[in-house]
Amino acid sequence: MSYHLDTPVLTTDRLILRAPQAKDADAFISFYATERAQFTGGPMTERQAWNFFGTEIGHWMMHGFGMFAVTEKGDDTAIGIVGHWYPRTWPEKEVGWVLFDAEHEGKGIALEAARACINHAWTMLKWETIVSYIATGNTSSIALAERLGATLDPMAAQPKPDSPCLVYRHKKGMA
Repeated sequence: MSYHLDTPVLTTDRLILRAPQAKDADAFISFYATERAQFTGGPMTERQAWNFFGTEIGHWMMHGFGMFAVTEKGDDTAIGIVGHWYPRTWPEKEVGWVLFDAEHEGKGIALEAARACINHAWTMLKWETIVSYIATGNTSSIALAERLGATLDPMAAQPKPDSPCLVYRHKKGMA
């Protein structure tokens, strides 16, 4: 697989965050076919999920940043996507997270990956602000945002005004 731009690789104690690759599509599509995807736009048909996966890769091409495929050191299997997201209609730049299987939850993986991405956004991308848009009722993501030091910002602009969400604002030095 070749890429047309030089995507960074972030490493943590346990994880490698790398650009999404074609081999990650099956795990991504499988996740988006399930109810687990209800807070991130799913469930989706296979075609919708395939198109969304293409959007993830295209985001890198258009912005020079995007969501990373999260892998555990020593195993290049994608277990989720975490990273930087800024679609054309979003009012602010976001750091978001998705773990594909419940078996990876509760182990600090999303926390570790999100911290790396937030720090990367502050230091390398030089973002001035970072939010996480979280669906109402997504208690796991709310808890993670709070563990990252983010606070609810009820005055923040909504990415989808017809479908409001919670906006958690990250503070420099808190990830």
